[in-house]
Amino acid sequence: MASATGIPQHTPGTESHDEMEPLLGRPGDVCQKDEAPIVKNLIIGTGVIAEAAALLLVASVWGSVFIAGNLSLFSVHPLAQSFGFLVLIQSILVLQPTHTAKQKEVGQKVHAGLNLLAIATFITGVVAIEINKFRQGPGSHFHSVHGYLGVIASIWFLVQYIVGFTMFAVPKLYGGEAKAKAVWKYHRASGYVLLLLLMATFTSATQTDFNKNVLGLKLWALILIVVMLVIGVYPRIKKQKLGL
Repeated sequence: MASATGIPQHTPGTESHDEMEPLLGRPGDVCQKDEAPIVKNLIIGTGVIAEAAALLLVASVWGSVFIAGNLSLFSVHPLAQSFGFLVLIQSILVLQPTHTAKQKEVGQKVHAGLNLLAIATFITGVVAIEINKFRQGPGSHFHSVHGYLGVIASIWFLVQYIVGFTMFAVPKLYGGEAKAKAVWKYHRASGYVLLLLLMATFTSATQTDFNKNVLGLKLWALILIVVMLVIGVYPRIKKQKLGL
């Protein structure tokens, strides 16, 4: 339909799926097609870049651990944390493109399940390093920026999961479903900030004695992976889901 100026008017909601899902797209453009399997959400749009970065991180860490040899309890920490991060990225990517009520419901369940696996894996890594440090005796804690960031990120992630799970499973804790949904935007915003903190935590690991003496992961390589993750995840953010 044309306006008085002769310029065709745009009617919201009339875009085709091809228009809503360009190859890489503008920020927030990527949407899950109605009949598309939810697993495809992991790679559509810039998601494929984030997927590649997360896999590269795991390959780099696991490769360094096994090439270094002399596996110990301490080795569990980088193995578990990198795998947990890979799972966490899946939980973010799978939910971002959902936009219909049905898609969101399925996406939230998958998101919650993957986050549960991620947090269980992170806890395994934290327990492993804590046992190792207790064996070393008093004074072995908090010798690096990585250690401090790790504690903050772990506590934040645990609170993030509890809040997200209860909003979805027990909305009455927030005064009902409507009020719980109103909190979702803060949960999402917090999650994206937490992701940046986790990236900083992984990057700071390159400056620890264990990495310098055993693993040999390069700072520039972790920075490259972080840049890829930012390019892959953040352009897919839908502003309306953040209440913007």
